[in-house]
Parts: sequence; structure tokens; C-alpha cells
Amino acid sequence: MSNRAYLSVWCKDFSEANMLDCFGAMLGTVPFSATRPGFERLIVRAVDATESPLFEHDLRAMPLNAEGVVEMAREGLHDDSAFEALAYWDLWTYHPDRSKWISEPQPLEIFCYGPAYDSGVGQEFGHLHADLGFEDFFTGRLGLLGLHRSAPQPAEDPAEAAFLAEMAHPAKRGEYQDKTQQNIRALMEWVQRIGSKLPVENLHLGSEGEENFEARMDEILAAR
Repeated sequence: MSNRAYLSVWCKDFSEANMLDCFGAMLGTVPFSATRPGFERLIVRAVDATESPLFEHDLRAMPLNAEGVVEMAREGLHDDSAFEALAYWDLWTYHPDRSKWISEPQPLEIFCYGPAYDSGVGQEFGHLHADLGFEDFFTGRLGLLGLHRSAPQPAEDPAEAAFLAEMAHPAKRGEYQDKTQQNIRALMEWVQRIGSKLPVENLHLGSEGEENFEARMDEILAAR
């Protein structure tokens, strides 16, 4: 299973009184997909993740903006509440069956953890937390991208072997780097908007597979 990338945001003076304001401000910065604008799901939880949701709204028929999501979430507001919103943003994705790159909607989940939710889990993972999708969108696969390229990681299956063979061509490798750089820039532009709209105390970009996710992205951006 592919590793995930994430964004964690800690806000100044975060409390029950302002948590929905912070949540709404972050939702207001989301770079919606051109073909799937709006938030398509809202889940409200209480106490911890083992409890059944207080309520879950499927919004696909009429996606909401940030203000609409916050208004809907207010009925579940407590210091031990957590909110989960689902949107989509456009990222470049490689389709090996067509040997083609396509900018298409990918899920973007955003969480807000109340101060007392799950024994204060937000202190560790961020008062606001986003699952950005697969790490490969921003780092590439098999160590092929970046300034200091080493020998590619060995393929684990025929699909990976075919991908390595295709990316051995300089033009294909260059296109791979360009599309990955565009994904990274989309992420960084979003992070900048968050910093300008929220009372950010700390912000962290990380992933399950990279020891220093931000440094890895910087290296790919610097490559020509």
C-alpha cells in the first residue's frame, strides 16, 4: 500500500470557542478541483475514533462551501468533538495504461480535533490535519526524481518494472519531474494561503515514507 502525505497545523490559543473559526478558515483556503468544487462530506465525532459518528452528511448532491460546512457542524460543537470534511483537488496523475498524465480530482480530507478529543490527539497531530493523498504525488516513485539520483529502487512487481523501463527515456523522466513539481507547487501555494488566513503557531508537512518530506520536495523542485 502506498504511503500517505499529510499536513498538520497548530493554531494559537486554540479552544472550543474558536475551533470552528479555525476549521472554517482552513476550509476556506482549499484549492477545489475544477470539476468537483465544494465539500462533499461532513462527519462529526465525539470522545474518540472508537465511537460511532454523532452524524454524517453526504453532500455530494449539493456540495457546500466552507461557511456551509461550519454552520452544519455547529450542532456538534464540544471540546471533545472532531470534524472531518472531504473535498477534491486536482493533481497530476500518471496512467500507465494510456502512457499519459492527467490532471484529475483526488480526495483531500481535512480534520479538526477539539482540545479534549481522544485525550488531546490534536496536540500531536495538529489541531487541523489534512490527508493530502499518496506521497508519490509529491515525491515520485522508486527514487527516480531529485538532484541526487541514485540507482532506482528495484521493482517489486511487473507493473513497477514496466514503469521503470518507460521512465528510462529522458523525455519521459523529464515529464515525470515536471508534473511532480507542479503538484508540489500546488501544495506549497495552499500552505502559503493557510499561513495568511489562520493564526498559525506551527505547521508541519510530513509523510509515512520520507524522513524529511519537505526537504525531499525542495530537492525535486530544485532539479532541472
